[in-house]
Amino acid sequence: MSTSADRAYRWLISGRVQAVGFRWFALRRADELGIVGWAKNLADGRVEAVGRGATAALDAFDAALRKGPWHARVDNVEKEDIPHEQIDIKFFDTR
Repeated sequence: MSTSADRAYRWLISGRVQAVGFRWFALRRADELGIVGWAKNLADGRVEAVGRGATAALDAFDAALRKGPWHARVDNVEKEDIPHEQIDIKFFDTR
């Protein structure tokens, strides 16, 4: 359920982020923080993550995505603010 405190972001994470459990790492962290959205592999080797939640939770999620799981290597993270209404699912998914 959306609240006035909700925000949403889209992240594009590059580096060694595919075939290292990055999406599952994002899923676990999002679930811990109460964030809804998704993470998916892109054809160009990056991972896209989209999340909606409270500002503090999204800040913590952002920090986690910038670090990644221990066997990943995050080289760059692009982050953009998106309308939270675009995320109408009630859980976090890996696609």
